[in-house]
Amino acid sequence: MGFLGHEFIQQVREFSDQMVEYTSKHLELVNGLPKALDLRTPEEVLAYVGEHRITSIRLWFTDVLGFLKSFEITPAELPGAFEEGMGFDGSSIHGYRRIQESDMVALPLARTAQFIPFQIGPSRCIRMYAEVRNPDGSPYAGNPRNILRRQLDRLQGHGFSHMNIGPEAEYFYFRDPDSTQVLDQAGYFDLVPSDVGDDLREATVFALEAMGIQVEYTHHEVAPSQHEIDLKYDTALRMADKLQTYKWLVKEIARRNGVHATFMPKPLDGENGSGMHVHLSIFSDDDSNAFYSAEDEHHLSPTAKHFLAGILEHAKEICLLTNQWYNSYKRLVPGYEAPVYITWAVRNRSALVRIPQYKPGKEEATRIELRFPDAACNPYLAFASMLAAGLHGVENESVLRPPNQEDLYQLSPVERAERDIDALPHDLYDAVQRAKDSALLEATLGRAVLDKLIETKRSEYDAYRLHVSARELTQSLKL
Repeated sequence: MGFLGHEFIQQVREFSDQMVEYTSKHLELVNGLPKALDLRTPEEVLAYVGEHRITSIRLWFTDVLGFLKSFEITPAELPGAFEEGMGFDGSSIHGYRRIQESDMVALPLARTAQFIPFQIGPSRCIRMYAEVRNPDGSPYAGNPRNILRRQLDRLQGHGFSHMNIGPEAEYFYFRDPDSTQVLDQAGYFDLVPSDVGDDLREATVFALEAMGIQVEYTHHEVAPSQHEIDLKYDTALRMADKLQTYKWLVKEIARRNGVHATFMPKPLDGENGSGMHVHLSIFSDDDSNAFYSAEDEHHLSPTAKHFLAGILEHAKEICLLTNQWYNSYKRLVPGYEAPVYITWAVRNRSALVRIPQYKPGKEEATRIELRFPDAACNPYLAFASMLAAGLHGVENESVLRPPNQEDLYQLSPVERAERDIDALPHDLYDAVQRAKDSALLEATLGRAVLDKLIETKRSEYDAYRLHVSARELTQSLKL
């Protein structure tokens, strides 16, 4: 079956069955799936660890580029970790402290505790996200999770309670980490024997549900061996945590089944890349959707229009955070379903931002869909920049231009110029240039984090600029 045969499928199914059996021993089963933990206090976490003989506690946090970092503590250390935090060397974490001021503290967050639904070595593990603090106990301003939380705190000053996020993160399965050998030749929504990733996705969904992450959809995507699992919306900070867990589970379950999963934006020539469409909405203090209006023809409130205008106004600047890799800009090209042109539309998927069709009685679902980000971003920084751009539009009552319902890919450069339709940065260097002097990003990230990100991305661009590729040799060696 497929490129890897029946033995591969059987291996995946056996792993999925083992996950069910192992997890059910430690968590209450509800409708055949384990019930996610709902622990709220350090005392509840300590009781769970003792009752279920947990042998390992993993503390997670994220560096400036979005890579998960983790260290392990024993149950004996957990009470002290809750009380005082666990010290670590911040100078060894990308984008954190300099070596002469490297001491940092990770304080576990009890509300994020979840059981890991498969064994890691001989251990039975739970994981918690950690709040990164300075030695004096104050929040570390350069931690991506703290950066997002600072932006979310601004909502209160505008009469809003929270921001909901629903991501659609795509990825590929390949035979191993050193090749792009696909596992199937299936296409969009295909359910045929060639879609060997179906069982891998099933195991991943089980693990997500076991860790408290609800799934709405899962399916094969357009390109061979490309897949998507859509997470049910949640508040922005919780969703950033969930997205980091999601990416780890996708890759870990693939690894345990002898294949490689990647969120690389554009791994295959001539095929669609992997994006992460982000559905976003803001709610008022009375828990009503601040983006909804019954009077508007598109059901968008003035707040939604100002917010959307802010996103479009700052799209070039925030692109470095939503699409941070050199490879990201090989996806953002016309012809492969990735948006490039800075405009908005209702239902039109060639626009940078789309407004999903309104359903009567579903006012709470009114939202905007940002179609340009990819899942290789740091979700904390990406969500923070989206919110900052949108709030800038709200604060300044930015005027939203009319929607564009044309197929933007079919317009000539002259026609786009006549319509005053601008485009995203065309490569990483262009994105860095747009971001480096951005007052919006400096206010959002802090000067130190922005400078470190600019320095890192300039080095990445220079490395590619200086590299002589096989394609260049093929084309030019005879010159």
